[in-house]
Amino acid sequence: MAPPERKKPTYSRRAAGVSRRSLLAGAAALGALGAAGCSRIPSEGTVEGGDLLERLRDRGSVKVGIANEPPFGWINDDGEPTGQAPAIARVIFERLGVDTITPVNVDFSALIPGLKAQQFDVVSAGMFINPTRCAQVLFADPDYIMLDAMIVPAGNPEGITDYQSIVDKGLRLATGQAYAEIEYARDAGIDDLLILPDQVAGLDAVAQGRVHAFAGTNVTVKGAVEGNDRVEATEPFQPMLGGEPALGAGGFAFRLSEKNFRDAFNEELHKLKDSGELLDIVAPFGFTEQEMTDLTLEELCP
Repeated sequence: MAPPERKKPTYSRRAAGVSRRSLLAGAAALGALGAAGCSRIPSEGTVEGGDLLERLRDRGSVKVGIANEPPFGWINDDGEPTGQAPAIARVIFERLGVDTITPVNVDFSALIPGLKAQQFDVVSAGMFINPTRCAQVLFADPDYIMLDAMIVPAGNPEGITDYQSIVDKGLRLATGQAYAEIEYARDAGIDDLLILPDQVAGLDAVAQGRVHAFAGTNVTVKGAVEGNDRVEATEPFQPMLGGEPALGAGGFAFRLSEKNFRDAFNEELHKLKDSGELLDIVAPFGFTEQEMTDLTLEELCP
């Protein structure tokens, strides 16, 4: 959940590494862009105003990048985007005059390359916000903040509570590809770390006894273990990074050329926060008052 170039962190749901597959996908998309003669992409680190929102209004639709990661975003059986981030996107874009959201499903680690290559217009995947990513994309203010948890065998026979307990007991941990939890685990001194595609593979690894635990965000872990009597979730805990709390706050990402688009989105997001509507929108996906936040982008990317 725990995706560039989660990635998150620095502080991030997924760490900032990019897989070979993602690099190839991004290169292919960039090649296609050049062949088609699409609008240019700004130099790295350059922020521009942009007119994408006006073009999306004319088109009546927006392409959103998602990563098939419940509860943050996935495509349901009807081919429609659903989850915490697409639900927010649907409300905000309708208020911005864009009635249709079209999902583009990619690996989490391909979200930022895909955004920069104009495969989609915005990342709608609950991506953790951190300085590494802020150098590559424009984030809106975060729409949630998240603690970590772990999938463990039913009964938690090893008494696992956090990363330090893994270290103290000499246990084997798994987490997801490009998840921020990779960085948290390494920072805690965990060397025996198995990287898996996602939380589904992590649950199987724990249930089969290949690892002692799988680390992810609290809401992701709770959703993964629901209804499964072979595993359970630990209590949520605060991950640390460099001796400081790792702020797992995530939100929507935009191209550096589209500050106007980001600012208009941010304005509507704050209206949802101020009215309390935001919690109503995300509650069906397991989010609670505990996951709401007033943190700003400036606090996460000073």
